[in-house]
Order: sequence, then C-alpha cells, then structure tokens
Amino acid sequence: MPVLQTTSHGAVTDSVRPPEFSRAERVRVLATTAAGSVVVGYAAVAALLALISSTAAHASFSTTGVLTAAAPGWLAAHHVPLRFDGGQLGLLPLLPTALVMLLVYRAAAGAADRLGLFEPLQARSVVFSIAGAHAGVGGVISFLMGEEGPVRATPAVAFFGCAAVSGLAAVAGVAQRCGLVEVVFERVDPVARRGLRTGAVVLFALAAAGALVLALGLVLSWPTTAALFDQSGGTIGTGLGIWLLCLAYLPNAVVGALSYVVGAGFSLGPVVVNPLEFTGGAVPAVPLLAALPEEQSGWLPLVLVLPGVIGVLAGFTLRDAAPVPRSRVRAVLIAGVTAGVGALVLAAVAGGALGGGAFDPVTVPAGLLGVLTLVWVAVPGGIVAWFAGPRPPRPPRVVEPVAVVVPAVEEPVAAEEGEEEEGEEEYDEDFEYDEDEFEDDPEDPEDSEDSAAEDYEDYEDYEDFEDDYDDDFENVPEVGSDEPDPELDDPELDDPESESEPDLQPESDADPAPAPDADPGPGSDESADRDPDLPTERR
Repeated sequence: MPVLQTTSHGAVTDSVRPPEFSRAERVRVLATTAAGSVVVGYAAVAALLALISSTAAHASFSTTGVLTAAAPGWLAAHHVPLRFDGGQLGLLPLLPTALVMLLVYRAAAGAADRLGLFEPLQARSVVFSIAGAHAGVGGVISFLMGEEGPVRATPAVAFFGCAAVSGLAAVAGVAQRCGLVEVVFERVDPVARRGLRTGAVVLFALAAAGALVLALGLVLSWPTTAALFDQSGGTIGTGLGIWLLCLAYLPNAVVGALSYVVGAGFSLGPVVVNPLEFTGGAVPAVPLLAALPEEQSGWLPLVLVLPGVIGVLAGFTLRDAAPVPRSRVRAVLIAGVTAGVGALVLAAVAGGALGGGAFDPVTVPAGLLGVLTLVWVAVPGGIVAWFAGPRPPRPPRVVEPVAVVVPAVEEPVAAEEGEEEEGEEEYDEDFEYDEDEFEDDPEDPEDSEDSAAEDYEDYEDYEDFEDDYDDDFENVPEVGSDEPDPELDDPELDDPESESEPDLQPESDADPAPAPDADPGPGSDESADRDPDLPTERR
C-alpha cells in the first residue's frame, strides 16, 4: 500500500512499502546480481571476439579459444593494462569500458528496486557485492594468466581496477534510488549547486565541440580514410575488425579532439598536434587518425573560439545564480573547476603506453587540459556573469534632518496663595456684573423670554410692550360664549359684492379644524398652562 517514507537524508517520498526479505533472500538477490553482471559482461566480450574470429580470413575458431581470449578482453574492458613481451598496452579503448559500466549500472539499479532500498546506507550491500565480485574475478583471471603467458596482467592492478570501475558504476545505479544525490546536494548551497550542474554541462559541450572537429576532419580527409580501409586487405572480416577497432577507440579520439579544441593538444610519439604548434611524423595506419592535420595552417587557431563561446554561454547561464556579482563569479569558478576536473580524468584514461613502439606513448596532457578548461570557463564566464546579471538595489539615500531652533517658551509661574495674577484681575473687571439687575427674573427663564428681552433696548420699554399686549387681548370672547366677535361682524365681510373670491371647498357639517398656529383662547387647557407673565407672539 502507498505510504509516506521519510529517509535519513530528510526526503519524504510517496512510494510502495518495501517488502520484507529474509537474510537468505537478500543474499540470494545480491549474489545473483553480482554474478550476473560478471557473466553477462564476459559473455559480451566473448561474443564480440567470436564474431571477429568467424569473419577473419585465416583465423581458427574454437569455443575454448574464444573463451580463453575473452579473459584479457574482459580485463581490458575494465581498463586494466595488459603486458606483452614487447611492452605494455596502456592505451585501452574507452567504449568497452563505457558499455561494461552501463551494464553494471542497470544491474545495481535493478537490485535496489527488487530489495526496496531507499536509504543511503542500504546502498552499501549492492555496491560492495558487485564491486567485490568484479574485483575477485579480475584478480583470479590475472593470476591464472601467470607470468609466462603471452598476455599478462598484474593481479593487484586487476583487482583494484575492476573494483573501481564496477563500484563507480554501481554507485551511479543506486544513487537516485537510495537518495545519494540528495545527500551530496544538501551539503552545498544553491549557488554551488548551480555551478556544479553548469560545469557538467560545460564538459559535455566541450566534448561535443571536440566530436564536431573530429567529424569535420574525417570529412575533409575522406580520401585518406578510404585508402586506409583499402590497405587493410579488403576482406569482410578484416574490414569489420578495423571498423570495430575504430569504434572502440572513438571515445579516446573525442577526448583528444577535446584537448585540441581547448588548446592543450595531444601527442603520438614524436607527433605533436595542437592549434598553435604542429610537429609531423609517422602515425599508425588507422582510419580514425586520418582526421589529423598534415601541416600547420593559419585557420587552425580559429578552433579556440569554440571554448571561448562555451565559457561565455556558461557565464550567461549563471547570470541569475545570485543577486550579488561576487556570488555569481563564485558559481562560474565552481563550474570551471568541475569541468576542469572532469576533463583531467578523461585525459588520464584516454592515453597510455602503446607497446613500446614508434608511436609510444599516446599522451593527452591531463594537467594542462584541466587548467585550460578552467581558464576558458572562468575568465569569459566570470566577466559575463558579473556584468550581465542583476545587481542588488542601492540603499536609499538618507537625508539628514535639518535642525530647527525653536525658541523656548517660558512657563507661567504659579501664583502664591493670597495673590492674584494680573491677567485674572483684568478678566474679573471686564466681566463684572450687577446681581441686582436680574432680581425680578424668574428662577428658570425660558429661551423665548431671553430672546424677547434681547430685542429691546432697556427693561422699561419691555414692560410697556407687555401691558399694551395684554390690553389687546382683554376683549377677546371666550370659547363657547354667545358674545359676538367684533372682527367677525365687519360689514365688509358680509357684503355680497365684495371682491373676495368665493370658497370653492364643499360645505361640511363638521366644524373646521383649528389652524395649527391659532391661539387656543383663554378657556383652553393650553391657555391655562401658559405663564401669564410670558409674552406671546402677535398673530
């Protein structure tokens, strides 16, 4: 069932719960994997030798002979040097080594999947079992070949050589499944991680540039290539053998072309080839070497443009690795070191001794190649990464505040007891009032009385106005009395010829509602509540 698994390196993955294996079952799986990788590799080498022997013109073919001859071929595929009576063969083909490592890679990955491994420490069992099997078989083969045979190998070199090649391939096979990649990248910061990845890409780009130069040389010298194939004898078996030999050494030729592109070059005995220097001489009659220039030419140094362009592209790739230019340059340096170390390793395994003959040794200067690779990446890449990347924002300019001098304000001194300040005395004199002036006022006057009193110049005029106002309303009849109202008996109102407009409203038996502003009269409750001393508004 799907579960969440937390590994020791902190990664949480959604995978299938690993099955439970007993110790015997685990041993059986590991032994089958290790033995299978050895047997399949040995069988592949034997099958290739059988194919060449069966197609050769005068070769004798036997199963025992093929199996016996496959032993040194299996050691050579693990990059173990072989010794002959005339010298040592150290220039071993890299394509069989790559195929053996690919085979071990697949076997290790399959074993990790079958056992359900997901922890980095669990990868030890797979790696040690495969490396141990290859090392043991290599040591046994080199021991059985003895010191008197036509082909010999040093047992110690064979033991550790086979263990190193197979162990490296096994680690690559379980790295992703057991989280080894995450463990490595957790220990480096993001800038260094970008530099490592870019360095690997740069190494691949330089190898691709070398392969392009090699292919261009073969095309331009195709007549020489065809002539070398014809000189081999013209039979199918011989042509197939020459073709397989060229194919096996093709990665070595690509590494030599890489060194040529970077500027370090290579040498075959007395022959020295690099873009700035050329020393001619005799070379082996191998069609793959037809790509070598016959003499120095003025356009050969133009190949140095290729590593420069690759370095610029590396810097452009790392222009956003960090916001600080110095950190981006550090990422470029890490990329250059990564590519330089990779080129150094490739150069170290691509050359070697060639039997002590006229073409011995074949040398690819590993140290010079590593240094030049670093320089080609660091110098143009660092310049591009410094100027092409983003820059951190400048801090805002701090404006110093201008000092403003504020005059000091003297605080008033508190007056002592029994003393009055001068301002308080003036305030009391200005706002002094006579209390006798308001003796006749009611205790709680209304707002209307205050406003009426303010409309007159003095209190006496207000008294006269109140008396006249009361006299006007003495003759008003009470509500419900039979006394006629003198204003309603005006003869002008009874005149039918009056010019007033007739009342258009229909007559109603109900009494009309009194106007809201009409005086309620002296008999109403509202009149009784009114204070007789307060003035009323004249209607």
